Amino acid sequence: MPTLQNFIAPDPEICTEHALFYQAKGAIGFSQSTGRYVLAPGARISFGTYFNLFSLGKWNRNCHLDSLFAEVSGTGKAEIRIVHARPSLSWEVVYCEIADLQDGQPHVISLQDFAGADTEGALYAEVQALGGEVTLTGGRFFTGDEPEQLPRLAVSITTFKREKEVQNTVARLERFLGQFAYGSQIRVQVVDNGQSADIAATENVIPYPNRNLGGAGGFARGLLEAEKDGYTHCLFMDDDASFHMENIARCYTFLALARDPKTALAGAMINNSHKWCMWENGAFFDGSCHPLYNGTDLRNPGEVVQMEFKSARSTPATLYGGWWFFAFPVASVSRHPFPFFVRGDDISFSLANDFHICTLNGVVSFQDDFTEKESPQTLYLDLRNHLIHHLVFDQLERSPLGTARIAIRFMMRSMLRFKYESAEAQLLAWQDVMRGPAFFDENIDMSQRRADIKALMKDEVWQEAAEAPAPGRPRFSRLPRRLRHYFGLFTLNGHLIPFWKKIGDRMVLDIGERGIVFPAFGGARLTYFNTRGDKAYTVTHSKRRFFSLAWRMAKTLLAFRSSYGSLKAAYRKGYADMASKAYWEKTLDSGQDRAA
Repeated sequence: MPTLQNFIAPDPEICTEHALFYQAKGAIGFSQSTGRYVLAPGARISFGTYFNLFSLGKWNRNCHLDSLFAEVSGTGKAEIRIVHARPSLSWEVVYCEIADLQDGQPHVISLQDFAGADTEGALYAEVQALGGEVTLTGGRFFTGDEPEQLPRLAVSITTFKREKEVQNTVARLERFLGQFAYGSQIRVQVVDNGQSADIAATENVIPYPNRNLGGAGGFARGLLEAEKDGYTHCLFMDDDASFHMENIARCYTFLALARDPKTALAGAMINNSHKWCMWENGAFFDGSCHPLYNGTDLRNPGEVVQMEFKSARSTPATLYGGWWFFAFPVASVSRHPFPFFVRGDDISFSLANDFHICTLNGVVSFQDDFTEKESPQTLYLDLRNHLIHHLVFDQLERSPLGTARIAIRFMMRSMLRFKYESAEAQLLAWQDVMRGPAFFDENIDMSQRRADIKALMKDEVWQEAAEAPAPGRPRFSRLPRRLRHYFGLFTLNGHLIPFWKKIGDRMVLDIGERGIVFPAFGGARLTYFNTRGDKAYTVTHSKRRFFSLAWRMAKTLLAFRSSYGSLKAAYRKGYADMASKAYWEKTLDSGQDRAA
């Protein structure tokens, strides 16, 4: 009988925030080496957590689920409960029995009454030890419904010069596929943009040496190969993905049972800096990227359940899936990736194609802090794609000034933080967009622009830091929050005040404040530290640089307004041409030999 989801235990290589996996009341021990739980007499363990609750509403709404069961494995005498968490209603204990658990004989629970499209909420298991010690070895939710047709899934990984990381990921996938019930229906593609990964071809893995055209070119190649070989679904995934293999299992079964053939699954993302905190459980785009449920404390079962309730009931019209983990049906692809190189290709791919995008608890990738990765180059890439989305897609169409405000907002955020090099790169991005879609074809490998932006970077470069500089006596930065906010806005953070470079505060900020404007207000010299505190850089107030950029920004705005109509028409045609299968077949020369 197909497993819908297994109980997951903490894993030292991925996440050891125990509260994301189980909640304990009483004396409970967990064995990291075996994944087993030992409950002292009277202790209770709850699996109503981010990784282990069963999102009943999502499975029922999106999948053919005519039968539903749960099972618990272990040894000892225990009370076993199944709790039904219901939106806007009191929660109910829908199953409560005493069981003598025995090794090799799972305790099976019928949940037949909860299978069906109209049933919402979430289910989770609780176990209490009675009389003596209880050992739990696992559990799952499963169904008696076999998929009418098994999907053929191509897991496509794009990599560039990250040999160790991709080798580790591929080895983990190989071990998983060897024991997964549907492993024979899944193939791993490694698109090697650096042609250095040294991945051997096996029964489950095929490496593809590829021209380095960034993530867009790598994933475009993976999609072409999946189409060519007749795969029904494709999963785009990062080369250094840190995730439980249960991601693949839940994803595959969800797609196999999907009611709508357009169903796609977007994995969530958690920041490695704080593994208890949701960074993005899906996101939508409108002028900028809006991560959904950002900041949700995944240690708190109440917050987790509410997130699942809300995300099951409604999704934004411009929802998109990040390519750290995004599975989709190949038949629904009408537009291939646009050659952005990196950044924004995943947004436009979701917007351009008719997918029914879902999220699912526990299907998540752990990623390094995006804030720490911010640089003039990433900001250049971000602004390009933000502008083009609004030029191309009907649902995002704005007036010329409305579209230009995106670029102005990007640049002002940088300039108010004295990040003039970032603002220079963003101005270049705006001007490059105005060159039309042909610019992206002519600069598809980004080699010239990467060199140009690297040459700009002098101040905003991480340097080894022995110790933090003395911040100086705070004056303006100690103002009450609201007063400081308006002071920063109305003075353009001191750019309108004479001698600000001398009288403004000397401030030291940590990585969490690096991407935010407010912490910079009142400062004239800002020193930023990375997450570990071993690297830093300093930026300083400059009226000359600020007003030079402002003048060039104003001239670019006038040119953008006058050319807006023709530019929009050019991008709509160019996007259709360059996000096509034929474009990528020609560009990538997909007939090149596969690695042996």
